[in-house]
Amino acid sequence: MRGLWLLCLLATPAAAVTCEDLDHLGASYTVCEVTADEDLQLFLRDDAGAILGSFSAVEADTGRDLAFAMNAGMYHDDRAPVGHYIEDGDEEMRVIATAGPGNFGLLPNGVFCIGDTLRVYETRDYQAKAPTCTHATQSGPMLVIDRALHPRFIKDSDSRFIRNGVGTSADGSRAVFAISNEAVNFHDFATLFRDRLALPDALFFDGKISRLHAPQLNRSDFGWQLGPIVGVLQDPA
Repeated sequence: MRGLWLLCLLATPAAAVTCEDLDHLGASYTVCEVTADEDLQLFLRDDAGAILGSFSAVEADTGRDLAFAMNAGMYHDDRAPVGHYIEDGDEEMRVIATAGPGNFGLLPNGVFCIGDTLRVYETRDYQAKAPTCTHATQSGPMLVIDRALHPRFIKDSDSRFIRNGVGTSADGSRAVFAISNEAVNFHDFATLFRDRLALPDALFFDGKISRLHAPQLNRSDFGWQLGPIVGVLQDPA
């Protein structure tokens, strides 16, 4: 099945975003792929500094429709980012490299960097390499690190939630975003990226509040207000 998935990707004409549903280990997921030549961005605040918080607010603020969007990292009660955050080259929050409570502090965690390439870095590797990121968001835990699963994941764990995250190709040309359509554990979610999507590095964004905007699938999830959002704006008509 993995070979069929990759063949379909290669045979698909280039587009801003390609989204589809698939099954992995008996669970349903939706995956959306974005290439590095597309205008992938992070969105947090409007010009007045107010948190946008929803897909519709991003569209209203920019005056453009979203071709794809997803929540993109953990946030505090005021919806400010928990960890490192860069938008349009401006850093709002520094890198947090120490262990801490919750999933974010379950080291190793990581950073999704949007620049000339699309990369997921383990946090300390990100600090060492200091890549140039036009946009960056830190979250945790890492799901896949250089093709290895996070060492703390338990195969048969009963901790199951709706989860979402992002993985990147080895050459940085592609980012694949995934959301589970039913409750899954960390182990199974991580193997989606490593074994089904064949991506060497992947990062967990969040659980419980995970949401996707994919108009080509006639889908736009709603719920509580979000913090950071990642998305691709459609070209103006």
